[in-house]
Amino acid sequence: MDILLDIMEPGQSPLPHESGPGSRKRVVGIDLGTTFSLVAAIGIDGNPSCIPDENGDQAIPSVVHYGPKGSVLVGWPARERLVQHPESTIASVKRYMGRGVEEILNRSGALPHTLEAGEGGMVRILAGEARVSPVEVSAEILKQLKYRAEEALGGKLQGVVITVPAYFDDAQRQATKDAARVAGLEVLRLLNEPTAAALAYGLDKGHEGLYAIYDLGGGTFDISLLKLEKGLFQVMATGGDSALGGDDLDQWIVDRLLAGMEITHPDPTLIQKCRKLAREIKERLSSETEVTFELPDPAHPIPNRTLTRATFEEGVRDLVWRTIPICRRVLKDAGVAPDALQGVVLVGGSTRVPLVRRMVAEFFAREPLVDLDPDQVVALGAAHQAEVLAGNEPAEMLLLDVTPLSLGIETMGDLVEKIVPRNTPIPTARAQEFTTFKDGQTAMAVHVVQGERELASQCRSLARFELRGIPPMTAGAARIRVTYQVDADGLLTVSAREETTGVEQSIAVKPSYGLTDDEIADMLRDAMRHGEADMLARLLNEARVEANRVLAAAEAALREDGDLLNETETHQVKTAMLTLWEATQGESADAINERVSRMDVQTRFFAQRRMDRSLQKAMTGRKVDDFG
Repeated sequence: MDILLDIMEPGQSPLPHESGPGSRKRVVGIDLGTTFSLVAAIGIDGNPSCIPDENGDQAIPSVVHYGPKGSVLVGWPARERLVQHPESTIASVKRYMGRGVEEILNRSGALPHTLEAGEGGMVRILAGEARVSPVEVSAEILKQLKYRAEEALGGKLQGVVITVPAYFDDAQRQATKDAARVAGLEVLRLLNEPTAAALAYGLDKGHEGLYAIYDLGGGTFDISLLKLEKGLFQVMATGGDSALGGDDLDQWIVDRLLAGMEITHPDPTLIQKCRKLAREIKERLSSETEVTFELPDPAHPIPNRTLTRATFEEGVRDLVWRTIPICRRVLKDAGVAPDALQGVVLVGGSTRVPLVRRMVAEFFAREPLVDLDPDQVVALGAAHQAEVLAGNEPAEMLLLDVTPLSLGIETMGDLVEKIVPRNTPIPTARAQEFTTFKDGQTAMAVHVVQGERELASQCRSLARFELRGIPPMTAGAARIRVTYQVDADGLLTVSAREETTGVEQSIAVKPSYGLTDDEIADMLRDAMRHGEADMLARLLNEARVEANRVLAAAEAALREDGDLLNETETHQVKTAMLTLWEATQGESADAINERVSRMDVQTRFFAQRRMDRSLQKAMTGRKVDDFG
């Protein structure tokens, strides 16, 4: 990242986030994705970039493994355990956020985990010895990104913008904010993913006009129509499906594999093998017209081990088509025809699928814009917004987002009265007056719902509370003003006031699938109490990863150049490898690191001989002048 490479004049601050009077706040943008997550920050040159890990990887798999004795692995090490330990490794947890057990089971295929309903309806996932909520799993991913950012920026983060699908409802947004709090992050804003992409695209290219942002990620689909004009980013309309994404395309391949193996009740290990293979096949079919693959389980042979792009596209066509009516409705909501758009921006890794690009181009009658990395653009836009909200950048732009779903109140007969219609610009406050139904009624129940259906029972229930102390009057005489306030994060506060007496009651809507303040406080206390142990566990895991890398390199060296060693020397190298491997089975990071260093010394002669051989090969048949 640029901020780690720039060399400054003596006396100047080497980082834009150093502490001190007038310093910039240390803030980042985070794309908390279904399949991968990223963190981005603004460099000295004023441009955003994603922060890589020590291996140069910018994305981290959104995977968490729960091991014995409370150990936790996140990212690449966790992903490596998906196949061998599927029951204790959780992937695509974003699809569980703010959802109950029944919702997840109705929308998902076979799951490797046991799910159960926790307090308040929030799903709990049984992962090995752990029993965790989606909020806690997401918090582990956020902690990893937080650690990476603080290492790169040289200190504690002072704020973060986290992106969410535009079609996330109140429960899903609250769950995301709860996860950030558990991770110890100060959330400046929850920003809709398509809006973040538009910010990155508009600021980078200086474009103006109407743009559609088509965002198909691993687990969610969003379409937003934005108007970019002289620093004003206004979301005109938004829509989507929070249970449609690349995972569903993978699932079609998984189902095909299992059907070919004639397996109706696969075990969790086989499911994860098939999912891993399905992802690889899908990605390869984006650049190849036909893929031949290895069997996920040799014990169950498949008659046909080849999948063509044409067959895949025919199989997933209906899934991709589900995005088109949503696009049509968003354009209709905004009163815009496809030919009025200046461009269509593709976001999300699943937009690399050729069928997706063709169907988008056909519907919008134009080739989509793909000149920015669809995997990184959301995080980059979030980093820009974080800088503005922190005061590090001048607010040269005004961002007007919208509510994705209507917010209403239940009235008599299970009916819904919409108070804040979908696609209302936020932040906003809307009020409506209601009255009593019975003579002498002294209390009124307020049931807050979200959704587009006409019956309350068909919408999502967000909260219930009672307004008491209404003076007894004849039915219809009382005047009760109900106010809905939606903040810039899309989160809701509801108040009810009886106008003649001034009696008032309000509630910050806490969806049943969020965490209570007490639960979050307990988690934060646990994090502080176990902070040292967690750091030691992290150091141990990092040491094991490095040791395994060294061992793999040594094995490859013996295979390729083992003939450079005599029997005694070969025994010396293999003994050093065995000693290092034994250290990885222990619980001491220092012992592992010490063995890595010792092995480096003990095998240095072998490395030197390999280098000499490489140089000799390079120089064979060439003159000294060739190297001048």
